[in-house]
Amino acid sequence: MNKVEFSFAGQNLSALPSGALWWPERKLLCVSDLHLGKSERMARRGGTILPPYDSQDSLDRLAKDLEHTRAATVVCLGDSFDDLDASLSLPGAERLRIATLQAGRRWIWIEGNHDPGPVELGGTHLAEWTCDTLSFRHIAQPGAQGEISGHYHPKATLRAGGRSITRPAFLFDSNRLILPAFGTYTGGLRSSDQVLTGLMGPKALAILTGPKPQMIPMPR
Repeated sequence: MNKVEFSFAGQNLSALPSGALWWPERKLLCVSDLHLGKSERMARRGGTILPPYDSQDSLDRLAKDLEHTRAATVVCLGDSFDDLDASLSLPGAERLRIATLQAGRRWIWIEGNHDPGPVELGGTHLAEWTCDTLSFRHIAQPGAQGEISGHYHPKATLRAGGRSITRPAFLFDSNRLILPAFGTYTGGLRSSDQVLTGLMGPKALAILTGPKPQMIPMPR
């Protein structure tokens, strides 16, 4: 599997092509913004009708990362479901799939702004979690150090040879790391948006996801 290895807050981490973060020393896999049940939530609220396969696809990709890394701990950085009702109406087959992925692993659900944590599912449910020099939460906080968060669904554009490629991206500087959204139907916020340029330092880097992840200076 292609990956980009980098150092953050004194820890050696890897950005995986899927948008998951791998911490090999702790055998920890971290994903953000799964937004499971988004197609169901949009249909329920009278929005655009989307093929109802997003949750299955997101869980399939997560399963592949777990199989490859053999992670002992999984951290889901919030907005794991598109809303609380989406977690309650999750089909039985997908509930069983999550339980199967959780088996034999420590599983931490971080609360998001779309959902308070799927409390009816197994695992530990926390507002935030700290391990060694890293703090895991859903939304970046001012003045944080060693912070890993999600929420903004960042994406970045690489321009080369007269072409441009835009993909979901990790953003990181010396203080914080923001993960891309892992969910199949999630949108994205460009790294040049003032919200992200205000959060990230001037020397921040972006790692574009995809078959060949690539690290570049964060486009502003």
